[in-house]
Amino acid sequence: MAKKEALDEETLAVIQWCIEVEAFLIAGGASQAQAQEHIEEEVEWFTDLFYDGLTPEQAAKEALA
Repeated sequence: MAKKEALDEETLAVIQWCIEVEAFLIAGGASQAQAQEHIEEEVEWFTDLFYDGLTPEQAAKEALA
């Protein structure tokens, strides 16, 4: 069996942030599948928004614009 690699706190924070963005995308009219797909396709852009200090709600608004 492959050993699972532990994620560092920073990576976990980005993942949690993306989960929150997903909820705002869904509230904005996307399906869960659409929201997840968009985040996966644009993960570098969303990561940049995280490091730029945007809140999950602000990031979702940018994505929906």
